[in-house]
Amino acid sequence: MAPWARAVLVGAGVACLGVGFAVTPAYTAFETRVGLNALFHLRGPRPAPPEVVVVAIDGRTGGRLGLPDLPRDWPRSTHARLVDALTARGAKAIVFDMDFRRARNDEDDRELGKAIARSGRVVLFEHLNGRMQPIEDAQGRQQGMVWIEAMEPPIAAIAGGARGLAPFPLPKLEAAVDQFWTFKSSAQDAPTMPCVAFQIYAEDSYPGLAAALKLSGLPGAAALPARLADAGDAEGLRDVMVGMRRMFESAPALAHTVAAGAATPQLAALAAFYSGTNQRHLNYYGPPGAITTLPYHAFIKGGGPNLPDAALDLHGKVAFVGYSDLYDPGQPDRFYTVFTREDGVDLSGVEIAATAFANLARIETLVAPGPGGTMAVIAACGLVLGFLAYLAPAAWGVPLVVALALGYGTAASLVFNASAHWWPVATPLLVQFPLALFLGLMGQYWHQRRKVRTISDAIRNYVPEDVYHNLVGDAPDEATVDRVTYGTCLATDMAGFSTIAERMKPALLAKLLNDYFEALAGALKRHGVSVTEFRADAIMCAWTGQRDDSAVHLKPVLAALEASQAIEVFNTARGIKGSLRIGLANGDFYVGHAGGGGHFVYSIVGDCANTASRIESLNKQLGTSILATRGVVENCTEFLLRELGNFRFVGKTEALPIVEIMAFASAATDAQRKLAAGFEEALALYSAGKFERAQSAFESLGTRFPSDGPAQFMAARCRDHVAGSLPPAEPGVIALTSK
Repeated sequence: MAPWARAVLVGAGVACLGVGFAVTPAYTAFETRVGLNALFHLRGPRPAPPEVVVVAIDGRTGGRLGLPDLPRDWPRSTHARLVDALTARGAKAIVFDMDFRRARNDEDDRELGKAIARSGRVVLFEHLNGRMQPIEDAQGRQQGMVWIEAMEPPIAAIAGGARGLAPFPLPKLEAAVDQFWTFKSSAQDAPTMPCVAFQIYAEDSYPGLAAALKLSGLPGAAALPARLADAGDAEGLRDVMVGMRRMFESAPALAHTVAAGAATPQLAALAAFYSGTNQRHLNYYGPPGAITTLPYHAFIKGGGPNLPDAALDLHGKVAFVGYSDLYDPGQPDRFYTVFTREDGVDLSGVEIAATAFANLARIETLVAPGPGGTMAVIAACGLVLGFLAYLAPAAWGVPLVVALALGYGTAASLVFNASAHWWPVATPLLVQFPLALFLGLMGQYWHQRRKVRTISDAIRNYVPEDVYHNLVGDAPDEATVDRVTYGTCLATDMAGFSTIAERMKPALLAKLLNDYFEALAGALKRHGVSVTEFRADAIMCAWTGQRDDSAVHLKPVLAALEASQAIEVFNTARGIKGSLRIGLANGDFYVGHAGGGGHFVYSIVGDCANTASRIESLNKQLGTSILATRGVVENCTEFLLRELGNFRFVGKTEALPIVEIMAFASAATDAQRKLAAGFEEALALYSAGKFERAQSAFESLGTRFPSDGPAQFMAARCRDHVAGSLPPAEPGVIALTSK
């Protein structure tokens, strides 16, 4: 199977697992508790609309008014005074998030009812009772159970003059509140308290909405009152709102038509309210107190020492009245939200109601994609992340996948901040992203391991170990054994071997040579050499791979340094004078078998191998140990390197930049660093054609470092240039005259 096909399978697997999780009950809780909370925290608090305020009762209000601490013990005439005060200060609607189902003092109850009737803009909380009830047949036998919800209004003395009556149930998810109902379908589609308040607040836009509905010709539209005031009492207002809601439900395209022709943003907001879903996500403005909160007692007393009179101006605003203590974690009617403070203070029910109203007025409720959109987003994220995690090499594939995940998270956050659209975040980033990385990298690992095992088995009984399975059959499979590949070639030679061979008996020389190869090949094998070819007292080997694989360059350099140290130990232990010379070059070359008569050798053939051998020989002229082309070490920062210049070998047309690998950077001595720096300065002069100054610089280095071959070589070359006995080649090129 092609790599891209395997990558598609990995991506499809991640997508399917993500979609499968999205259809479980745990998805909503996870995405809300983790994803939505993260989006809110990334966005942070934001200014609440000025058209809504909370008139708050807290633990200190009773004392400041000379009343008991608990509001339930107050005379309701106090609330009557508040209604008069809020009305006088221009409140467009007054919403009481308080329970008035029980009669108290008749006179106080009547006084509050009269104040509410005078105001003509008060919405009262209506309690919603829910319970399971058995279903029985005519003989009284139980046939099942049904959930029943019934509304219990305030007492008649208070509710009679109310403009609106409405419940305010809150759906909880794991004890947290993230949503609210606009219409409660299980309670005869009754509009909830923030919604009734919004319709009263938007009363001026009602005629335009009613006119648009009448033009649509929908059933019941003709019976709509021309003005909202004509709806009559609270029950009439509810009937009008429920009727309009059902009209919008029956004609989904109507909302777009009304919004497109809306003369005011408020009319568009009304259309969005009536056409949306019954259950909507709250778009919180911040922690407790984010919505303007004014003390209850300030309106009763006509002001406060810390409040300018302008702060109590409620013209064009909706006032939500209820218990909201910004300093008491134990306050009643509190709800855990994403913005619950660290000291445990939650948002109060009245502030959540005010938040819901503000969301409706500004069309700011959160918009989550539908089931189809959610599945599409999650599937797309899984497919892309899984595909790239498997197909792309880990060196840049992992950063790419991380960047894509961060990019998606950033985009989701920006969209959330700008338009209140809530994309899935937790599932793509915390489920699919790590899953894609795991499956992709594990797939790469097993695929690579399988390849390595196949290659290793294929070469076990052949000279190198990467063609074994191709040779154990009836005939070698040249199509898979012989190939042109990219990699790094390493050529070695043992300085002084001819002298050693001249003085030793053949048997002893053979044993010495085998021990030498064991020490040398061991260092190469520890760094994953791909192909090794023994040539008399020399080795030609190669690391093969992709051009973007850093290991193809790094491993040969590590092997060269270790091999040099290993041979130094080998020679010292045997009292042999000599050193290892190594040349490294990278490029394309051929690896494959050659031979006849039933015997084959596995060879490395090509200009790259020839160049590595030439570079190894250059060590003899320069008095160095490890040389490489610049391409081998270009991205290797672990080593102390010395640029020796651009050398053109005999028979070559192009010059090659040659670098000496002096030591590990972490182990380099100050002397080595000074030598490399000084040589670089001198070489710059030479490359610029300033031979006299370069000669002086190289000679100075030779004096300070008398054993440094490259400095002596370049100093002699500069002298020849200055004397005219060696005409310079093209600028910066060191043309060699012998192999």
